[in-house]
Amino acid sequence: MELNNRHLLIIGFGRTGEAVCRFALGRGARVTVSEKRPRREVGQTAEEWEARGVRFQTGGHDPAVFMSADMIVPSPGVVPIRPLTAAQKRGIPVLSEIELAFRFLRGKIVGVTGSNGKSTVSTLIHRILLKDGRPAFLAGNIGTPLISLTGDSRAEHIYVTELSSFQLAYTETFRPSVAVFLNITPDHLDWHGSFEDYFSAKKKIFSRMGEAQVAVLNRDDARVWELREAGPFRILGFSQNQRVDAGCYLAGKAIMLTEREHEEPLMDVRHLLLPGRHNLDNIMASALAAFSQGVTAASIRDGIRGFTGLEHRLEKVRAIQGVEFYNDSKATNVDASLKSLESFSRRIVLILGGRDKGGDFARLRESVESRVKSLVLLGEAAPKIARALENTVPQQTAADMRDAVRKAFVEASPGEIVLLAPACTSFDMFRSFEHRGDVFKQEVRDLDRDQAKEET
Repeated sequence: MELNNRHLLIIGFGRTGEAVCRFALGRGARVTVSEKRPRREVGQTAEEWEARGVRFQTGGHDPAVFMSADMIVPSPGVVPIRPLTAAQKRGIPVLSEIELAFRFLRGKIVGVTGSNGKSTVSTLIHRILLKDGRPAFLAGNIGTPLISLTGDSRAEHIYVTELSSFQLAYTETFRPSVAVFLNITPDHLDWHGSFEDYFSAKKKIFSRMGEAQVAVLNRDDARVWELREAGPFRILGFSQNQRVDAGCYLAGKAIMLTEREHEEPLMDVRHLLLPGRHNLDNIMASALAAFSQGVTAASIRDGIRGFTGLEHRLEKVRAIQGVEFYNDSKATNVDASLKSLESFSRRIVLILGGRDKGGDFARLRESVESRVKSLVLLGEAAPKIARALENTVPQQTAADMRDAVRKAFVEASPGEIVLLAPACTSFDMFRSFEHRGDVFKQEVRDLDRDQAKEET
């Protein structure tokens, strides 16, 4: 693909947009950035890039700029705005950053997608590969844009890449060497419009895979398992409920690794440090992705041992007067919150809320009734959640995270848990789920300090 003197339009200018801009300028492209934020919010960043020849359009999107582009790269999460869809209809290529990166990248890609668990699995695969001495790199939706790694890429490199539906939606030639599909539940319906469109975007990870590629699939998710028919690729399955012919399955307290006639124990689940039954899926999927690349069972065990998970994923913050506080700010949809709730056997005071993505909060009713002592609701979605969960357990609304933490603490008794598992995005009150989790943890620390003062 030739970019020299071609007009490339970038929509949105966050971390990914800047990485694409840097790459495109290096290839001689003429770059325009279209950013809905006003100029004052983009600030000095725009001035720095303008000095390098980048044209900025801020405060909205001009359809004429879209129509003048030779190629458009939307940042992840940018909704299909009217000028973008009009440009597509005109035949102007619209490519995600990972699609653009794929066309220039050397090496193998291990792509990880699904509704929940992507970051944990991507990180664990990367960890296992590094433990085995492989030249592995972590990229994609988890942090480092894949395109920023193209310049130094080598044929022997392995790029473990977390892939969102937003990124996959705008792919044309993208083909990973290994595709991991963890699960599928309704999510991002505010972006895609329907579950079917969301699932279709996710399924594009398999569109161009052949016999030389590997698919790691969840045997216990019927929709995901049906994807084994999507191509001639090699299939490795994982299951907590039944034996698989090739892959991993749970047998009592042991994770078993099978391939054709060979079967061996991979590890005892009692030795795992990741909390939550759903993390057994994540561990098995990670093991299989590494196994598909020739990593031995011994090296896989070595990579898994000691892995305690990621920040903001069922992260224990601290205990205050016998009440334990857990931060699962990454639980940004209903299914993730359900998995979070199912990770505990003790009673829970649950903090829910944020910006709704079109989730069905009524799906929480059964779990709330059986596991939750009371609810503290927060943010834009609080009224919708309150209606969906009325007549389940006591609920109250909080003004902000400080208020939520303190109200939850009053409700909880020693031996019980306060859990932040919002089932919503953070963008009504916070910059990101990380920011929301950080604020939660700080409020817990402040509460601990204040309680200590009261005791002295």
